[in-house]
This record gives sequence, C-alpha cells and structure tokens, in this order.
Amino acid sequence: MTIIGWIILGLLAGAIAKAILPGRQGGGWIITLILGVVGALLGGFLGGALFNVNLGGFFDLRTWLLAIGGAIIVLLIYGLVTRGSRRA
Repeated sequence: MTIIGWIILGLLAGAIAKAILPGRQGGGWIITLILGVVGALLGGFLGGALFNVNLGGFFDLRTWLLAIGGAIIVLLIYGLVTRGSRRA
C-alpha cells in the first residue's frame, strides 16, 4: 500500500474510531489523521504478532478491522493522557 493509501486509511480509521468511542475527544483532523495512522500500524503489528494476520490491500476487510481496532486503542490511550490537561 502506498503512503497515500496509509494516510487515507488512517484518516478514515481515526474518524470511525472517534465515532465509535463515546464522549468528547479533543483534536481536529490532524490529530485524527495521526492517531489513525498510528492505530493502523499498531493494529497491523498486533494482528500479525497475536493472531498471525497480516495487513492486506486497501479494500481488504482485515486491513480495515485491524486499522479501526488499533485506532480505538490509540484513541483510548490519547484520551487518558490528555484527560487531565483540559480546563473547565
């Protein structure tokens, strides 16, 4: 997959992860892009290490499920890290 494919996959996976998780997560589309790409990489790594499943092509369902799952994990960690930094 090309770098543009990773960016598009990361952006969409991050947006889907934000829609799945309840609550208000901060960050705009750049944070969503970064979290999505990191989540896609994390999902691919965990899928390969734990379940022996590799990332396929852009339109492969396994790729999307691993990317969204990884983005959810990264978004949860990001929420825990930035939770104390918000002011009322």
